[in-house]
Amino acid sequence: MDLLLYPLALIVMLGVLVTFHEFGHFVIARMSGVRVVRFSVGFGKPIWSRFDKHGTEFVIAAIPLGGYVRMLDDRDSADSATGTNPENLLEDAGVGRDAPLRRPGEVSYNDLDVWWRIAIAFGGPVANFLLAILVYWLLFIVGTTSFAPMLGEIDPQSPLGRTGHEARLEIVSVDGATTKNWQQVAMALAARLGDTGSIELTTRVPGSETIRSVPIPITNWHRGVDEPDLLGSLGIRPAVPPVLGQVLENSAAQAGGLRQWDQIVAVDNVTIDSWSRWVEVIKQAPATNLTVLLSRGGRELTFDIVPDAREAVDGGTEGYLGVAAFTNEIRYDFLEAIPRSVQETLDKTALTLGLLKKMLTGQVSVKNLSGPIYIAKIAGDSARSGWRNFVAVLALLSISLGVLNLLPIPILDGGHILFCVTEIIIRRPVSDRAQAVATQFGLFVFVGIFLLVIYNDISRLL
Repeated sequence: MDLLLYPLALIVMLGVLVTFHEFGHFVIARMSGVRVVRFSVGFGKPIWSRFDKHGTEFVIAAIPLGGYVRMLDDRDSADSATGTNPENLLEDAGVGRDAPLRRPGEVSYNDLDVWWRIAIAFGGPVANFLLAILVYWLLFIVGTTSFAPMLGEIDPQSPLGRTGHEARLEIVSVDGATTKNWQQVAMALAARLGDTGSIELTTRVPGSETIRSVPIPITNWHRGVDEPDLLGSLGIRPAVPPVLGQVLENSAAQAGGLRQWDQIVAVDNVTIDSWSRWVEVIKQAPATNLTVLLSRGGRELTFDIVPDAREAVDGGTEGYLGVAAFTNEIRYDFLEAIPRSVQETLDKTALTLGLLKKMLTGQVSVKNLSGPIYIAKIAGDSARSGWRNFVAVLALLSISLGVLNLLPIPILDGGHILFCVTEIIIRRPVSDRAQAVATQFGLFVFVGIFLLVIYNDISRLL
């Protein structure tokens, strides 16, 4: 069953991404007045189709790795299909031999003003960015809770250790970007790949208002490295230290004198170095007096506590104290979530563009690019870990798809835009021959990138 989850998750994810992308083209095309001949999700042989009152055929095709919107075009050129897969330029581009005849009063793609053609090309990527905004808006409203980014043991000889940072500190921000979970830490660090200078890491004792900001020097950081260890190379070890993020009212912990932000040091002279170890000790001591050594505000204090006894999952008895680990919740109200989601999408777009630029200049290895095999793994893993992670990955991939399609490569939306801009500059359409040559070159580049990401995927799996 687990093996089926990965291809199913990939099909669902690609289906949503492609449908939104093509719907963006479709909406603008309809607004322009051009006749849309076919709206296809997937390519190859149709497995389902239906016509609407405007004569548009809506298709779900057999191979769910792309899609296209095909418009009426008297020239039978590649301009008539705008899609997310080069297949539409090989088989379904233009109207082809089976093209429907132009009906009286119908508008063909080649009749459109150049600005309408630019708008249609932009429609797909814009739809992907809007999908990302919608997803982040939803996530901000329902809220996400995750462990706070807390430092584990630090090697004194590591870049972080040499700055004097200590374990059990919360990472508040990286280069000024607020970090409430490890994903945000990783994203902020990824933006610095290949750079020279310093990474500004800000930390604090959990619950304290006093922060410490220290620069960590970097030189050509992970320049050209295939799979950079963003955290480990700086000496950052993620951990869930035994820090009390919450003490419940009328609990055994409160009765014993424990408070929020207390850091557990030892229980009955046994060192406690992680939250899991702390939980294990408490569960094994129902209704038993325990001597707890903790750190509070820089002072070490000792308390006697007696965990309550409750029924365990296996039917036995376990200890229960009424405390929770240090977590951060990201949640906003209905209206506040709107600008937050827009900003999140802009930040992720800027990160994607920045990394793409660094790949082109050699600062970041192209082996970090992923293809359909690795995307299937990410989709499956995120689906197993919950719907929030799944849709978060969906939003990130939607942004990547939007950015990718805006690249000025013929066969992509950016290539259509490039032809249109050139037409505006030279004040005449780009010749069919020039477009054909550019399209062949774009197809060559696209196939090369596809083979590269497939190679990267297989290398990762092996």
